[in-house]
Amino acid sequence: MSPVRKIGVLTGGGDAPGLNAVIRAVVKAACNAGIEVIGLEDSFDGLLDPSRTRPLTPKDVTGILRLGGTILGTTNHGNPFEYPADTANGKVDYSDRVVETFHKMGLDALVAIGGDGTLGIAHQFFLKGIPLVGVPKTIDNDIVGTTTCFGFDTAVSFAADAIDRLHSTAEAHKRIMVVEVMGRYAGWIALHAGVGGGADVILMPEIPYSIECVAEHVRRRDALGAKFSIVVVAEGAKPIGGERVVLEQARAGYVERLGGVGVTVATALEEMTGKDARYVVLGHLQRGGAPTPFDRVLATRLGGKAVELLRRGVFGKMVANHPPDMVPVPLADVVGRTRTVPLDYDLLATARAIGISFGEP
Repeated sequence: MSPVRKIGVLTGGGDAPGLNAVIRAVVKAACNAGIEVIGLEDSFDGLLDPSRTRPLTPKDVTGILRLGGTILGTTNHGNPFEYPADTANGKVDYSDRVVETFHKMGLDALVAIGGDGTLGIAHQFFLKGIPLVGVPKTIDNDIVGTTTCFGFDTAVSFAADAIDRLHSTAEAHKRIMVVEVMGRYAGWIALHAGVGGGADVILMPEIPYSIECVAEHVRRRDALGAKFSIVVVAEGAKPIGGERVVLEQARAGYVERLGGVGVTVATALEEMTGKDARYVVLGHLQRGGAPTPFDRVLATRLGGKAVELLRRGVFGKMVANHPPDMVPVPLADVVGRTRTVPLDYDLLATARAIGISFGEP
């Protein structure tokens, strides 16, 4: 096996705090080992257009550890296997062109930093002969095979802070405050931010809710003298026997966009309880800003381990956080699956024990 001397690094999918920390770790670890690093802009688009690449040295990544976003740019609708195009079926397969560009650039391996979509694309390219390692990224914390993803802690910290701030106005006006958070089909953010922020109700995709049960919980709080309530609802939450609220249906190159459940829940609770209800959608605020120290450290460990695996010739793997270790897991075991909150998760039991409602009958 020939040594790895030149690698590419890319970031794909939705942005998450900590992406720059991974890039920094990859560049520094690689360059310190005598490996040249090429930054590929806007996910795999950088391998469709060689002009959208640039060398990265330790000098280029100085000072980016604390920065949100990604210096390489990203996209969540640039799948080279199904690239959006003005064709009969609305897409075209550019994957062979990506492989050709990879070899023309003299790259020996690739570090792909992204969520399930990006890791799925990476796995397809591994099967087409590109040596690579994946690094899991998502604020939703829903990637199979790893205990924690960077970006999650930052998103939870922001959401919990927002809930803290809403407590004072909710209590002053004796209102119901509904806080809609991200997470797609998993309730990790809602659960952790809800518990950490002192929410009274948490609605999440894993537990279909009864709005009447939520309303009854609010009434019980009123009867006990707590005249306000905080309801945290994940964007993918749905009522028993109902459907998720979708802002935009899936189409060629784009996944469906969730959102709107917050106003639905607030409107229903106001009608059912007679109390004023307001809603706040935290949205992309959860993605922005500087990563927490926890996410900076986690991202650095993931990036450093990715380079270690490439140097050892371990390809087709994702770096996974298995505390206290970072371990390689096969991409084949990761892609196409979603890590949802287990119904026997201890934090769920604890939340119920301290009186938090999940809208269950």
